[in-house]
Amino acid sequence: MKHIKLNNSNLQELSDRVAIPQYNRENIKSGIVHVGVGGFHRAHQAMYLDQLLHEESNANWGICGVALLDFDQKIYNTLHTQDGLYTLVVKELDGSLTKRVMGSIVDYLYAPANPKAVIEKMASPEVKIISLTITEGGYNLNEATGKFNFDNPQIIHDSQNPESPKTIFGYLTQALQLRKENNSGPCTILSCDNIEGNGDVTKGMLVSYIQFAQPDLLEWMEANVSFPNSMVDRITPATMPSDCSHLLETSGIEDQWPVVCESFQQWVIEDNFIAGRPPLETVGVQFVKDVEPFEKMKLGLLNAGHSVVGILGSLMGYTTIDEAISKPEIGKFLAIYLDNEVTPILHGLEGMDLPKYKKTLIERFSNTHIKDQIERICSETSAKIPKFILPTVHEQLKINGTVDYAAFVLAAWAVYSLGVNEKNEPITIKDALQETLLAQAQLAKENPAQFLTLEEVFGNLSQSARFCDAFTKSYRDIVSFGVKKCILEMNSNF
Repeated sequence: MKHIKLNNSNLQELSDRVAIPQYNRENIKSGIVHVGVGGFHRAHQAMYLDQLLHEESNANWGICGVALLDFDQKIYNTLHTQDGLYTLVVKELDGSLTKRVMGSIVDYLYAPANPKAVIEKMASPEVKIISLTITEGGYNLNEATGKFNFDNPQIIHDSQNPESPKTIFGYLTQALQLRKENNSGPCTILSCDNIEGNGDVTKGMLVSYIQFAQPDLLEWMEANVSFPNSMVDRITPATMPSDCSHLLETSGIEDQWPVVCESFQQWVIEDNFIAGRPPLETVGVQFVKDVEPFEKMKLGLLNAGHSVVGILGSLMGYTTIDEAISKPEIGKFLAIYLDNEVTPILHGLEGMDLPKYKKTLIERFSNTHIKDQIERICSETSAKIPKFILPTVHEQLKINGTVDYAAFVLAAWAVYSLGVNEKNEPITIKDALQETLLAQAQLAKENPAQFLTLEEVFGNLSQSARFCDAFTKSYRDIVSFGVKKCILEMNSNF
């Protein structure tokens, strides 16, 4: 089979091998600027827009992707070489593959090389939405105070060098200032990250920065920018070299960075778009007045569930989520946690079949064809725990509910943070707080509850005697008996 490089020139030549965009990409205008063009964005938001662009009336809703960080140069180079095209490979539960070339990213910019171009693009009158997937850690939130972290050196840099920012807040501020000066009209800033109340958080953090760096802009922003909350869901593991080679072998497509994902997809958005929006409801997106119950469900069940399986599985020496969840003791532990600690605090989910959703969740984690790496799931856990697990803990403590399973997971994370699993093998830890976590984990050897005093992760949780007691017991049990024996004992009570 002839090998064909993926780009605009070769697109029609691929049409007999794989589904391709059936619209003229030259006619598409980028009404959306998206910051953070990683695998998830390309499997989710960009996929929905690709479907939408097949209707000629939606030609103003293409995407301009922005690579914000130095680290993002590889994805920028890939998109530049491939004219924004990439192959989306959906791995079904039965192992079959659905492949499609996506064309909704019609422009792409590398911010570190040309910050002015990014600011001007965000300020363009044709741009109505600036959307974000910048990860949980990208919002510069101090978990201890719930406020903006003004001590971040990059934030200080942005306030002193507004024309060459490094953070999303610096870019947004300069873009909004330019929109104001040029009378470019209002716009919507849409967070698509796994944060409860992500739109509210985005607005709160941006307001804090503008008050600090450019207070004269605040009144205009309040009148001309909306921040809808949203909930996104689709498991998208990191692309492996084998994914590229398999695509080449089976379809003859030379794609430097295809995206693989599961078949499940969900996007729920608060309908609050000040400058108009694409008709995404026609391709399965759900618009609601209040997205909070859906966010809470997804963060507490899916995202927390991923962290639970990842932390326990990593300590036990497993490397992928499907491998770990296939162990009966881990699968049952997760099911009990979801049923008894998370579900009781979920409310207002009209139209949702929670038992079915949780059953589907286990099936999704168990997809042997996804091979989601535990190392990926456990990366930046210090930013994930406050968003995924601690809200459940705090609500259960308020109602005097059970916190034993959450306490066990956090105790396991304290042991995990020492960097060695139960097979005495090193654990690769990727976390902005890695050194701090290691220091706290060392202290926990003598007094386990010391781990909970890390306020930037746990806030004031160490002040709860009940939780500290449960955490301490779990920690000592894990060290004495190992994870498997402990969870078998816990599970035996159900």
